[in-house]
Amino acid sequence: MQILDGQLVSKSTKEELKLKVAQLVSEGKKVPHLAAVLVGSNGASETYVGAKVKACEEIGFKSTLIRMEEDTSENKLLNVIEDLNLDQDIDGILVQLPLPKHISDEKVINTILPAKDVDGFHPANVGKMVQGLETFIPATPYGIMLMLEHYKIETKGKHAVVIGRSNIVGRPMSILLSQSGPYGNCTVTITHSHTPNLAEICRSADIIVAALGIPEFVKADMVKVGAIIIDVGITRVADASKKSGFALKGDVDFKAVSPKCSFITPVPGGVGPMTIAALMKNTFKACTYKH
Repeated sequence: MQILDGQLVSKSTKEELKLKVAQLVSEGKKVPHLAAVLVGSNGASETYVGAKVKACEEIGFKSTLIRMEEDTSENKLLNVIEDLNLDQDIDGILVQLPLPKHISDEKVINTILPAKDVDGFHPANVGKMVQGLETFIPATPYGIMLMLEHYKIETKGKHAVVIGRSNIVGRPMSILLSQSGPYGNCTVTITHSHTPNLAEICRSADIIVAALGIPEFVKADMVKVGAIIIDVGITRVADASKKSGFALKGDVDFKAVSPKCSFITPVPGGVGPMTIAALMKNTFKACTYKH
């Protein structure tokens, strides 16, 4: 069993980008600039946005963090996005999800210019991804693909089971794994809460991508020997033995499942760091496309 170390691959990706930014600076070219918008004070969102801003600093990108109150109106947020769309110095825009209930995710995503949509959620970018065209791929699925590439994991002809059908992870992941290319060419089954015989389907999988948000949902009896496990989930679970009072759990029962696998991502330290590395790659691409 080999651990797919997201921290290691993310560090390597960021080092690569750091060199590219230094090259841009030496040539007197524009440095990538990412604008992040955070509405409210959700703890997990604060952590994610903080990690993204820190990654920008490490690589040498410019970053702008715009904080807005929880009760900010939808119109006010859309106006802020419109201003960022017009700002020639801003290359990438991300609005941290989830948003407060009174704001429509869809309206917000559709307002971001596709050329600045480094999260890869705009319908124009999703459509290009489905067609296999050059575009911004959603950061978590893109990060997973970068990890498969780093470890040179053979996917051709494999049966991949994706658990979860969200537009952020499950659906794009199923498309990328099924596409023609070096880390695609899988036969993909996409499953969800209404799938009967889920355990049986998982047992036939060479690759399982668990992205449903239920801690330790994937048990050892759902996994065949030698399977490759990508655990996207990360949930805080109360744990009195920890100083913080909680532990971070993935969607896979790591302790029970890992001995059966050929490769597995840990939580934390697996998919999470790769999501940020992929976002940085998208931001660099947005800048170099434009300039």
